[in-house]
Amino acid sequence: MQLDLVSYLNEGPRMALVGATNNSTKFGNIIFRDMTSKGYDVVPINPKATTVNDVQAYPDLGAASKDHDIGLVVYVVPPKLTLQSLQEARDLGLKKVWVQPGAGNPDVRKYLDENEFEYLMDACVMVESR
Repeated sequence: MQLDLVSYLNEGPRMALVGATNNSTKFGNIIFRDMTSKGYDVVPINPKATTVNDVQAYPDLGAASKDHDIGLVVYVVPPKLTLQSLQEARDLGLKKVWVQPGAGNPDVRKYLDENEFEYLMDACVMVESR
């Protein structure tokens, strides 16, 4: 189900950014910096990092959910990894997701629809949050 996540962003949900990274040339870092500069509380998800830009990172959504009430999951990873993480999100009851351009494909969309996620796909969270 498509959700008006643009309006939801105005509520300032805490977001988990799956694919957050310390590499300043990658979208996982560009989005992290952009959203935090706009005042959003962004929880970085990266199994290979303990911090992202000096903010504690978590290996997966399950670990992050123990410390944070996550309202929105933003994906900026390849579709195969998005699909794997969506299964965890579903199990955790995290049903509001934003799939960045390049992080989704037809299989991701099918999974989102079949599992009744509220989602936005192929729109950039940085552009839509201006």
